[in-house]
Amino acid sequence: MQIITRQVKDKPLKVIIEYPEYNESVKTLVHKISSMEMSFSAGIDGSKVKIGLSEVYYIENVERKLFIYTEKEVYRLDYSMPEIEAMTLDTGLVRISRTCIMNTDHLKEIRQVKNSRLEAVLDNGEIIIVSRKYLKDIKRIFQKG
Repeated sequence: MQIITRQVKDKPLKVIIEYPEYNESVKTLVHKISSMEMSFSAGIDGSKVKIGLSEVYYIENVERKLFIYTEKEVYRLDYSMPEIEAMTLDTGLVRISRTCIMNTDHLKEIRQVKNSRLEAVLDNGEIIIVSRKYLKDIKRIFQKG
């Protein structure tokens, strides 16, 4: 594979993918590039903001309210967990418990702690609990990558 980059002033970002045969690798690459444009409408302090998929560390359901966590901020989402899962199929977001969806792009490590529990350590130092029930989904994401 050859990667060529060049800066072109006053033009929007353009990605051209040339391939000899359309296969699963090309399909995955196109999907990954397309998902970079995905964003969520979220609220903070009475105003609405757009949060890009790459900014999301995890999404958590707390007392029937959905919150999106970025590196340093927490926002309120007006979606349901099933809606989020449907929107983010085949992205780095994966359910890790009944109430939490994590962005594996920010996953630093998964470690086993006392009482057979698992913790996900994110690259901002945040630690979230991984349910054993959803561990297979995380493994599937890593096998794709």
